[in-house]
Amino acid sequence: MTQHATPHDALLSALRDRLGGAHVLTDASDLAPYLVESRKLYRGTALAVVRPGSTAEVAFAVGTCAAAGVAVVAQGGNTGLVGGGVPHGGVVLSLARMNRVLGVDPVNASITVEAGAILSDVQDAADAAGLLFPLSYASRSSARIGGALACNSGGIAVLAYGNARDLVLGLEVVLADGRVWNGLKALRKNNAGYDLKHLFVGSEGTLGIITRAVLKLFPKPASRSVGFVGLPSARVALDLFAGLRRRADRDLTAFELIPPFGLDLVLRHVPGTVRPLAGVHGAYALIELASARPDADTRAELEAALAEAIEDGLVEDATLGASEAQNLALWALRENLSEAQGHEGGSIKHDVSVPLSRLADFLEEASLACEAAMPGLRVCAFGHAGDGNIHFNLSQPVGMDKAAFLADWARFNRIVHDIVTGLDGSIAAEHGVGLIKRDELQHYTDPVALDLMRAIKAGLDPHDRLNPGKVVTLSENPPPALP
Repeated sequence: MTQHATPHDALLSALRDRLGGAHVLTDASDLAPYLVESRKLYRGTALAVVRPGSTAEVAFAVGTCAAAGVAVVAQGGNTGLVGGGVPHGGVVLSLARMNRVLGVDPVNASITVEAGAILSDVQDAADAAGLLFPLSYASRSSARIGGALACNSGGIAVLAYGNARDLVLGLEVVLADGRVWNGLKALRKNNAGYDLKHLFVGSEGTLGIITRAVLKLFPKPASRSVGFVGLPSARVALDLFAGLRRRADRDLTAFELIPPFGLDLVLRHVPGTVRPLAGVHGAYALIELASARPDADTRAELEAALAEAIEDGLVEDATLGASEAQNLALWALRENLSEAQGHEGGSIKHDVSVPLSRLADFLEEASLACEAAMPGLRVCAFGHAGDGNIHFNLSQPVGMDKAAFLADWARFNRIVHDIVTGLDGSIAAEHGVGLIKRDELQHYTDPVALDLMRAIKAGLDPHDRLNPGKVVTLSENPPPALP
């Protein structure tokens, strides 16, 4: 049977000639894993998946696609949670082959990596050099550095080390026309013009494709302790946090809020987990102290702080990990919460932040409003309470049809995001905007800010070829936002 030429045959042929046929995928079965994000809310389409092995090959692929008028969507580990990596036509550019740690500089306390390097591998390389790369979250064994930077991910150590943006010294980026910007410097001070790297961190691949990065490293903790506490309420948890912050300062590396419903889900659905405290409490907090000082005793420090909090009536009960295995077991109660929630049916998720002083107000007001809007709905609000970032998730009522529940996503967005905005917060804290919050961004963001974002997008990607339809879009017919 005669095969008819398609408009993209020349493009695919050029890509195969440069990258090799094994790295230009077009069969439906090969494409399938790249078309669906981790939560499976969206299913996209793509002409092909290309897997370059170097910056030069990325630049060739992007430039060739630009000349052909074909969109490019970069993917790392495809672990995103907002639809930001789902393609709607065009070419998926996977950075998985560019996974090398290129070097560690112990004196400069920096590490240079390719964008496809897996987060846990970067952590291990730093550890082998006696240093710490602090960015960490549950998907660290599959998430890749390029995606982490493109989304400005946060994770569990923001209190002490900041978001991904705060860990970047330099970047190499392929632009929409295929040119390469070499900003791969390991400098902590550089005021030679605009700080261009910060345009690309958090841009979700809509302004350029990160190919290499120089990242900050830190002294490895000599002492680390983890505690799990039961409290009367989330409001009291914030009082505890304020006291710990005054007492421990930078040694306080994590303060995670867990609701009773969330803890019950983990214990019910995650094998091997054990209830850490007797009885039921109004709220729980997972606390970590860590210090690089050789004489530090974070366990004694945490024990003393919690004993004082018990005397003051803030803490009702507490336990501390007596070993690294026990520390990890306590962390498992937090890190498996999202997965456990998935066993309860549909979940409408909100990744929001408010000023820390307003966090308790938000939790109370938003919970009451959502429960009033749908009887039987179960609020699961948890996360990085120490920096004001809460994953305000809503589990469907028991027995309700999942599709019918998820169809109410827009209604609950309006309830939750109105409250967040009224408290001067953000509707997108650490997961980014992607597709799922694109229209919400248009609704809530200051018009001048939106004009600036569109101007930057138009200046760097005037033909809307890089990850089109995400964050802000120049297209008159973007793909639908909500799943």
